[in-house]
Amino acid sequence: MTVTIFLGALLGPMALGVPIAFALIITGVALMMYLGMFDAQIVAQNVLNGADSFPLMAVPFFLLAGEVMNTGGLSRRIVNLAMALVGHIRGGLGFVAIFAACVLSSLSGSAVADAAALGALLFPMMLKSGHDPARAGGLLASASIIGPIIPPSIGFILYGVIGGVSITKLFLAGIFPGLMIGAALCITWLIVARKEQFALPPKQSGAIRMKAFVESIWALMLPVIIIVGLKFGVFTPTEAGVVAAVYSLFVSMVVYRELPPSRLFEVFVAAAKITSVVMFLVACAAVSAWLITVANVPGELAGLVEPLMTNQTLLLLAIMVLIVVVGTAMDMTPTILVMTPVLMPIIKQAGIDPVYFGVLFIINNSIGLITPPVGTVLNVICGVSKLSMEELMKGVIPFMIAELVVLFLLVLFPQLVTAPVAWFGH
Repeated sequence: MTVTIFLGALLGPMALGVPIAFALIITGVALMMYLGMFDAQIVAQNVLNGADSFPLMAVPFFLLAGEVMNTGGLSRRIVNLAMALVGHIRGGLGFVAIFAACVLSSLSGSAVADAAALGALLFPMMLKSGHDPARAGGLLASASIIGPIIPPSIGFILYGVIGGVSITKLFLAGIFPGLMIGAALCITWLIVARKEQFALPPKQSGAIRMKAFVESIWALMLPVIIIVGLKFGVFTPTEAGVVAAVYSLFVSMVVYRELPPSRLFEVFVAAAKITSVVMFLVACAAVSAWLITVANVPGELAGLVEPLMTNQTLLLLAIMVLIVVVGTAMDMTPTILVMTPVLMPIIKQAGIDPVYFGVLFIINNSIGLITPPVGTVLNVICGVSKLSMEELMKGVIPFMIAELVVLFLLVLFPQLVTAPVAWFGH
């Protein structure tokens, strides 16, 4: 009965168009009334405590870093470097998009920011070269979701805070799976684009390639600084967010000089708006998360999946299917906030490593960003490309299948996640 009330109170308001943040509070209030313990002070206290977390301070700093990178020229120089290196080979613009997505993901940690940058910079170029618009848009959308997987990742920060999991280990665990998805997209692009007739950009000389590398070296140094700093304990993930924001501001204003002081206010306001949405969701989710624990919703769900508890692979596959379904109706952030407190006790009871599960969970949520009707990244690319959702989905499907295959392989072979973590952790 508790699970029914939880789902009804959450999905009912959402179906009526109530914002997700308020739907989360309604869910908590409904559970409190069912348990006969309604108290407005508990609601207010949990909202305040939900946002009062030191690790969550990383979120606004990484979001600010992403805004600065797109405005200050760092993202454009990464794309220029990729163009100089692989733009001339057949289907090269597609490989440029994938390469740039992998690098940009290690800068911003936001799929939406990466989608906006890649879409604005590369979609017109791919269209001009003769690529199919839907296929080009599908690749850009699918490549953008590498953003929340390769560190730094805002998704990992939220999951780590709510689930009580080491954010540093999550960051290190996301590197290899993110690169696997990039490789899968390259293979898929080779297959789907081989019959297209398009113009190839000229091969760049060694001097131009060196110039592109030198111009992008400041942008390329940021992921190195973050990963090395985390590995050797120089700073925490929260402090890494501060480093990313300050470094990107310095490079954009002093080195590249593409971010004038007059535009700083605009950049800070844009980052603050996104931060306010994320943090308000986190604060409201704390209400339902507390009631989920008090009402023993995880215990009831564990009873439902008890036949699978002895087989970790089958349990993970069942959970992954559930998250795929949820991802079609909910955005990434609310899915993490709602599902983490529900699933974490089940995962621990089944003896599954929370760091390993976190990687699978975030990859699955990232794929949800390109599944209609809510897919945020789809909407961004639709806005940039002027394609309809139906057209874009035709281009996305082959790449989405490739990403789901990678997810399936990670479920079957956990060592693909755990082995790199063990190596990085030493």
